[in-house]
Amino acid sequence: MTAGTARIAVLFGATLGLSGAATATISATTDDIEHAFGVGNAEVGLLVSVVTLLGALFAIPVGVVADRFRRTRLLAASVACWAVALVLSGTAQSYWWMLAARSLLGVVTAAAGPLIASLVGDYVPGYRRGRVYGVILGGELIGTGCGFVVSGEIAGLVSWRLAMLWLVPVGALLAWLIHRLPEPARGGPTRTADRADRDPMPGMLAERGIRPVERMVLHDDPAKRSLWWAIGYVLRVRTNVVIIVASALGYFFFAAIRSFAIVYAMRQYSLPKSVASLLVVVIGAGAVVGVLAGGRLTDRLLRRGHPRVRVAVPAVCLLILAPVLAAAVASTDALLAVPLLAIGTAVLAAANPPFDAARLDIMHPRLWGRAEAVRTALRSIAETSGPVGLGLVADALHTVPQGWTYAVLLFMAPLPVAGLIALLGLRTYLRDVATALASVRATSPGTAAR
Repeated sequence: MTAGTARIAVLFGATLGLSGAATATISATTDDIEHAFGVGNAEVGLLVSVVTLLGALFAIPVGVVADRFRRTRLLAASVACWAVALVLSGTAQSYWWMLAARSLLGVVTAAAGPLIASLVGDYVPGYRRGRVYGVILGGELIGTGCGFVVSGEIAGLVSWRLAMLWLVPVGALLAWLIHRLPEPARGGPTRTADRADRDPMPGMLAERGIRPVERMVLHDDPAKRSLWWAIGYVLRVRTNVVIIVASALGYFFFAAIRSFAIVYAMRQYSLPKSVASLLVVVIGAGAVVGVLAGGRLTDRLLRRGHPRVRVAVPAVCLLILAPVLAAAVASTDALLAVPLLAIGTAVLAAANPPFDAARLDIMHPRLWGRAEAVRTALRSIAETSGPVGLGLVADALHTVPQGWTYAVLLFMAPLPVAGLIALLGLRTYLRDVATALASVRATSPGTAAR
């Protein structure tokens, strides 16, 4: 990874990390918020879900903007707005004030997915995107861990308000650094003439005789097409639908358990809050290892002649995940459960970088923003129900012994289904990549294929 690419990966990882920290802070201060405003688990879950829901609603218009206007400045402005939303959260005088501040956070969060996806596509060659996405998602997880630990410690030592406000200067600095980034040219980075550093995908498609889906090949600039046309097109790309559904089911579970991770650890293992926070960080470290390994592994396998690896690896991860996590959740011994949870989160996290890279592989570059917006919107709508649903189930089972265990096991059910759905992408992925490459050639004569 070059210095320039590393800088991009770190900044974008920090951007998602800020969002993750803001969400984790709610989990780290759940007891404080419940006591301050007289609310329960379901209301706290809504503080997380409202960000996801509004992010879904506003992702589509942001995707349109991402495909047509300067993206680095838009991303910098959205991060600056995050800082404002965090100020409002930290100064909330009532639950409804807090909910309104979180709603603003959801609106500006919508910008991150489409803008970062489009920028990564234009900054980074296709055969390196898995590794870069691994760093970006690793940054998100590290930010989430900081939200759990730093915010939890600040809440315990000072107040839950300062636990939110410490993120404000971080957001302001990040916005300034992103504003200084150069805007990349549309259509993906120029390919090197060095044979050893050339994108292997076109050659592998040709060797296997993979043909594009002719009815899906574009012959005019998709940036000039309407939003409704773009939505219809990206939902006709079969691999894209597979990725959306599979990742939605995975994030449904992840969003739910992330929102109550510390509370769950405290009640399941009878631990004080400070120890529970540290255990969550240990488990989160497994997720960081997973995203870094998943991105690096799939890029390496791609270059060694395995073109379907960006779909195959996530499918396998989702299929083997549920048994590992079920064994961990069923245990009341933290010494046994924590290593299993760390392995499980590593496996879950490893699926994300190749999936994210695959989404760019199967789309024309001038559709990256809107395609990511559609995926974000549909995935987020499904994901929104996770924290509220888990909160409601946990509240309903609060008188049942091991009620939290049963609630978490119930929310684990979609994971193997997600793996089976992901397997369907193995049949369509290469054809969709070939279609995207053919569309680039048809709409940009003389430009090297992605």
